[in-house]
Amino acid sequence: MIRLINTLSGRVLTLTVIFLMLAEVLIFVPSVARFRVEYLQERLELSQLASLSLLATPNEMVSMDLERELLENAEVLNVVLRRDEMRELILSGDMPAPVAQTYDLRDPAAPVLIRDALLTMMGDGNRIIRVIGMPVKGGGMEIEVTLHEEPLRTAMLQYGLNILWLSLVISAITATLLFLAVRRFIVKPMKRVVRSMVLYAEDPEDSHRIIRPTSRVRELMAAEVALSDLQTQLTRSLRQKERLAALGGAVSRISHDLRNMLTTAQLLADRFETSADPTVKRSAPKLIGSLDRAIGLCERTLTFGKAEEPAPQLQMHALRQIVEEVLEGDRVQTGADAGEVELICDVPGHMRVEADAEQFFRVLANLVSNARQAIVGTGKPGRIRVSATETDRGLEIVVEDTGPGLPARAQENLFQPFKGSARRGGTGLGLAIAAELVRGHGGALELRSTSAQGTVFCIRLPRPLAKAG
Repeated sequence: MIRLINTLSGRVLTLTVIFLMLAEVLIFVPSVARFRVEYLQERLELSQLASLSLLATPNEMVSMDLERELLENAEVLNVVLRRDEMRELILSGDMPAPVAQTYDLRDPAAPVLIRDALLTMMGDGNRIIRVIGMPVKGGGMEIEVTLHEEPLRTAMLQYGLNILWLSLVISAITATLLFLAVRRFIVKPMKRVVRSMVLYAEDPEDSHRIIRPTSRVRELMAAEVALSDLQTQLTRSLRQKERLAALGGAVSRISHDLRNMLTTAQLLADRFETSADPTVKRSAPKLIGSLDRAIGLCERTLTFGKAEEPAPQLQMHALRQIVEEVLEGDRVQTGADAGEVELICDVPGHMRVEADAEQFFRVLANLVSNARQAIVGTGKPGRIRVSATETDRGLEIVVEDTGPGLPARAQENLFQPFKGSARRGGTGLGLAIAAELVRGHGGALELRSTSAQGTVFCIRLPRPLAKAG
């Protein structure tokens, strides 16, 4: 029983029975009040017929036995008829007790009738009541009878019991029909949707498990269509991710082998610098630079191809020291191009950052390297400036350059691997890796501005927990 109530159809069945019974209660009280009026009105009509029988006799006289029989048929004790402004006792019997209550049915109000009906049903004993009404068909101006209340109460209770049983039967039939309708048109389609979801979850790559909308109910049809679209998109995404994973594995293996080959080529190229041939001497630095960039690309590809970066080992470090190491490393790597780009460290010496020094070094190195490549590509001197400020929320580190700015295509796919590069032949892995490392520190890497006057990147790091408290 509890399992049935906890189902949708079971709850609908329970609520239907409750609401139907509530409706029956609201109908029951006026119905009983109406039955009481009709019962008393019937007593008045029978009493009027009895009085007419008396008036039709000579001298309006009948025997005691006949008078008693007329009163018993009308189920009253006395009958008083008012005609032509005269009120006279037509039929009279024994009065075992004085009149306890008088009811006037000539112009009753509905609330009064409901109140009197409830009082009658809840009363006890066999009181004597007086009822006043209008004679039918012009039989006089007023008719008044006295009668016992117990037969009225018994009739009302019997009528109420009949109404109760009828209400229960109607409620049971209605609830059963509604229960079956809900199961047929709502629960069954919902179970079909749930089964489809469970079946699809077992093998989301199987397109045959995608639900096919068939419901005729508009809302359920919309839900099935939405679920079908979602499952279709998810299946395609999973297949695409599998292909990308396979491709990534192949690229990682190729990059690993290619890096070994390029390292060997780099060792051989180093010997060219000792050659006495002027042409070889001029070409050697460019060859070595190309090999360095190719090896760097392979290393970044291998790094990005890992399942995930290791969790950062957060410690407090002097931010200026890390920035200076990044700038000095950039000067050493660029060598001959170092004079074309001015590197400025504008970080206060006292400022400290809670970070993984090695990972944060890679972030800044990527940003500085991209900025330098953009400036060198213009063939004009430029400047890269790294600054930092403390805010209420934490630390902001800004890397700005005087390069040509990012093209629209690079801005649209910024921080996306193999899409967000601003250079021809670039991969965009540097920014993607940098953004991932910053997220690992609980911060965010964002492009603040870019134009023909230069580009500004901002690293936002949260305030250390020790200071936040």
